[in-house]
Amino acid sequence: MKVAAVTGANSGMGRSVALVLANSGMHVVMLCRNEKRGKEALSYIEQHKKNGSVELQLCDLGSLSSVKQAAKALKKKHASIDVLINNAGVVNPKRKETEDGFEMQMGVNHLGHFLLTNLLLDQIKHSEDGRIIIVSSGAHEWAHFYEKDPHLHEGYNVAKGYGQSKLCNLLFANELKERLAETNVSVFTMHPGAVSTNLGVDRASGFGKAIHTLLRPFFLTPREGADTMLYLALSDKVKKDAGKYFINRKVSKPAKIALDREVAMKCWAWSEKQTGLHQL
Repeated sequence: MKVAAVTGANSGMGRSVALVLANSGMHVVMLCRNEKRGKEALSYIEQHKKNGSVELQLCDLGSLSSVKQAAKALKKKHASIDVLINNAGVVNPKRKETEDGFEMQMGVNHLGHFLLTNLLLDQIKHSEDGRIIIVSSGAHEWAHFYEKDPHLHEGYNVAKGYGQSKLCNLLFANELKERLAETNVSVFTMHPGAVSTNLGVDRASGFGKAIHTLLRPFFLTPREGADTMLYLALSDKVKKDAGKYFINRKVSKPAKIALDREVAMKCWAWSEKQTGLHQL
């Protein structure tokens, strides 16, 4: 049975993806930050799936120690991982920090995934058809990698922080594909479109909910937003387009900066230092 690991699998697109992958006959590892919500999502999928199997693995992408623990647990249980979907993400109107002192969007959207992916690479290489799918966003198009202040201690705003984290997803993917060129692992990136999820809603205050309710008719459902993700995970057709950026199942061209190898290498070196990967 093939194994897929999905971050942010407790709600929205992540939960939709986990259910469909299980129904395709896979064993799905649901990587979730919150135990209560993770167990609720696990129960939902157990009730609705007609095939496959699922398990819950706690993983807080805003904590390097939690990411390391999760990767260790996965490596112990699974000799190979066929699909890794880096789906989880946060949007923060106000600047917040992770427990490691990272700007929250950079920490969760990029650095947590950067570490997790690298720690699981050996397992993914053991697959005959390993796939890494990184969920970016059209928000990368207005972004820069602020190498002198990536954690935006000065001049923070949500668009700047979110855009930078989504650009880093693409820079990471483009450098990763170069490093995996001689392996059987394919790296894909994608933009899901405007999806109605809890992204950007403050869980404590509920701030942002009214806007979501108002705009919901114009948003894609989580299942619609997950469509390209599932296509990249399951289709045999996509292998020829490994390394590319997808929107609506079609290859698309990201912003010029996302394809800049020099910026990608700077981002990689910085990410290694931030996560301590170079010392592991």
